[in-house]
Amino acid sequence: MSDADVRAAIEQGRTALGIELGSTRIKAVLTGPDHAVVAAGTHDWENQFVDRVWTYSLDAVWAGLREAFAGVAADVHRRYGVELTTTGALGVSAMMHGYLAFDAGGELLTPFRTWRNTNTGAASEKLSEVFGHNIPHRWSAAHLYQAVLNNEDHLPRLAHLTTLAGYVHWQLTGEKVLGVGDASGMVPIDSATGDFHSRVLGQFDDLIAEHGLTFKVRELLPAVRAAGEPAGSLTEAGAALLDPTGTLRPGIPLCPPEGDAGTGMVATNSIAPRTGNISAGTSIFAMIVLENELSRRYSEIDLVTTPAGDPVAMVHCNNGASELNAWAGLFAEFAAAAGVEVDGSAVFETLFRAALRGEPDGGGLLAFNYLSGEPITGLHEGRPLFLRSPDSRFTLANFMRTHLFAALATLRIGMEILQAEGVRLDSMFAHGGLFKTEGVAQNLLAAAIRTPVTVGDTASEGGAWGIALLASFLATRNPDQTLADFLNTTVFAGAEVTVAEPAPADADGFDAFLKRYKAAIPVEQAAVDNV
Repeated sequence: MSDADVRAAIEQGRTALGIELGSTRIKAVLTGPDHAVVAAGTHDWENQFVDRVWTYSLDAVWAGLREAFAGVAADVHRRYGVELTTTGALGVSAMMHGYLAFDAGGELLTPFRTWRNTNTGAASEKLSEVFGHNIPHRWSAAHLYQAVLNNEDHLPRLAHLTTLAGYVHWQLTGEKVLGVGDASGMVPIDSATGDFHSRVLGQFDDLIAEHGLTFKVRELLPAVRAAGEPAGSLTEAGAALLDPTGTLRPGIPLCPPEGDAGTGMVATNSIAPRTGNISAGTSIFAMIVLENELSRRYSEIDLVTTPAGDPVAMVHCNNGASELNAWAGLFAEFAAAAGVEVDGSAVFETLFRAALRGEPDGGGLLAFNYLSGEPITGLHEGRPLFLRSPDSRFTLANFMRTHLFAALATLRIGMEILQAEGVRLDSMFAHGGLFKTEGVAQNLLAAAIRTPVTVGDTASEGGAWGIALLASFLATRNPDQTLADFLNTTVFAGAEVTVAEPAPADADGFDAFLKRYKAAIPVEQAAVDNV
């Protein structure tokens, strides 16, 4: 589209605004009628470890949202010379799970407990056993029941429980609703009804009643909506929260709020059976849309849904690229101390390219990227470690390859379960900041999972673009059109992608690395116990 066409679309409201609150960045993108990004804004933020709990303040949430939206508005004005007063639709996405608990007046009862917290082991184990459904540590159900087990003071006042995306959507629209994909990370979803599983809710109520509490879990939870269903519109108060200047007008329809896993599936066109995607950021996870149920429950595998409600096997690893980012920051600091000014993207490009020159197995080096606990390997807390033996080859290339391998190791462990179950994949799409440097993480991931990996030209746009697509689906869909059809025929037709096949030498090298990695897990456990 020409700039003049984009300008007309903005003025006429034929756009969609997608906002995603990721773990380290809040990103907002505005898309045009052809679904291409026409403007963007970002805000960097970080979680805080307060009283041994990973959290973000609600003030930080709104400060970040306002800055990200202001960035979009400024980008629109700079590039097209018009004000951003409205859009055709709006969507909010955020990191899934966690615990945002409110009283009847809408007051937060306890600081936001994010997905990164793994102090819910007792609750996770009990709920998984009773429900017959894996309830990971980070799920909202586990956080709620752990609060019950801890006899926390706020529980008698508890009136509403939601996710971060659900909270922001509620404040923007006044509607307590949640997309089915995000909802599936709170309490299990019944695929037959597209709603929270009634049997599970009844069992949950019984468990809670044993502790003298009378609330019903379903009354705490948001209403569940599938992609394409209406979920309210931007109120005057909501518009003021997002844009204090008053330029943005109320009345914009919002799609159901979704989690980052669901928007990642949309952004990679991975919502049909036998498709999958891998998202790499602060955490790293794989989503595989299932043809059939798994033969049994696995503690390493989450069962969630697509934004359309189809069943998905999720391999979620709490620790992704944060340790890589920390090392990149250290190298950038060294360069600055040496009088060399290098921007952040050049640092990552240089370091990632070096990894391709490393020995296939990383030269005998080993690393654990655990800043937080990692349930897949049984660690309730994390300690980042780098280890080498006297005969290992300690080079920059091997060092960087080792840290990239470390970011993929727990993912591979979980994927081995799905391979043993006979889960079949026609395509695996990767996205997220880890894949910005062309051909590096993509090739190493293909080696790690011994599967071809596809990356598109939107790989680094991620979930903000995915939720913008869901907003567009709400605004422009035909009544009988499915989300899969919308993506295939309207968004991804003719999309440019690159496919990396697993190189045999790299695949064998990763296997050798993983053997060392698994053998050294007791070392990581000892570090947690003693450091």
